[in-house]
Amino acid sequence: MKKILLIATGGTIASRPLENGLAPAADAATLLSYVPEVRSFCEADAVQIFNIDSTNVTPEHWKTLAQTLKENYERYDGFVVCHGTDTMAYTAAALSYMVQHSPKPIVLTGSQQPIEKEDTDARINLRDSFLYAASDFAADVTIVFQGKVIAGTRAKKIRTKSYNAFDSVDFPVLANIRDGRIIPYIKTAKEKSPEFYLELCPNVGLLTLTPGVRKELLDAYFRLLDAVIVSGYGTGGIPENDYYAFDEVLRAWATKGKTLVVTTQVQHEGSDMSVYRVGRGWKDRFDLLEGYALTYEAIVTKLMWILGQTREAAKVKALFYKTINYDLIG
Repeated sequence: MKKILLIATGGTIASRPLENGLAPAADAATLLSYVPEVRSFCEADAVQIFNIDSTNVTPEHWKTLAQTLKENYERYDGFVVCHGTDTMAYTAAALSYMVQHSPKPIVLTGSQQPIEKEDTDARINLRDSFLYAASDFAADVTIVFQGKVIAGTRAKKIRTKSYNAFDSVDFPVLANIRDGRIIPYIKTAKEKSPEFYLELCPNVGLLTLTPGVRKELLDAYFRLLDAVIVSGYGTGGIPENDYYAFDEVLRAWATKGKTLVVTTQVQHEGSDMSVYRVGRGWKDRFDLLEGYALTYEAIVTKLMWILGQTREAAKVKALFYKTINYDLIG
């Protein structure tokens, strides 16, 4: 039997109703006690590393999680991470960069209802996650939720309350899980050993443009942050007229070692700044990176990982355009 470690971090799955609303309270052993059937196909242990609402997650929590995985990696055949749904896609993306090429599965899951509720989705999500983690073909970082197995860099929370809360953006699910049976669609190549990275640079910010936004806001982002992601319109269009005067800001910061990424607010199909002048002009005038079909979650966490390793512009660019766990497609 394979040995699987449950790593509990809090979230709705561990929550109980308190005076001011739901808050994490159940511990790792309690979560595991609600799925005794997993012991029929694997050995299961549990550890609690923190117990918080995922809204409160920071890059420091990701470091703790990656360190826990590293410390326990040789002792277990796979890992299930119980996590709140609100920032689960960010954590899955972050772990995809912090634990690369893992031949052992690192499966994130959670629920829309607490595990102690009678009509919860928690127990089936947790059982499915153990089932997938104990399978022979699972590898790398994934999210298992409502029967979907999603690559860690392609996941996005698309519904706030419904059980089918997550989807894979512009990329097929890796597998489905139905009635205790895994139906794989994409086989992830297994590497011999993982690469662990425990350093992150949190000074990364996302500015979503709205009509009329002032150039002073973009300037403040560059002043306060090491990398700025500008989320433009359509295929990656950025205003270039005198009203906005964004060019003035970019010229002022162009030689100061800051990283600029342009992406799109549109959820599907990604950016293509070559289509319109308002995109192509920016690419011609400035040394920037384009997000293409990377999700917001992947862009933010990938930059945190990259800037935790290097600040050399050529290396930053090379790492940004390196495909990791299906993050760059097309």
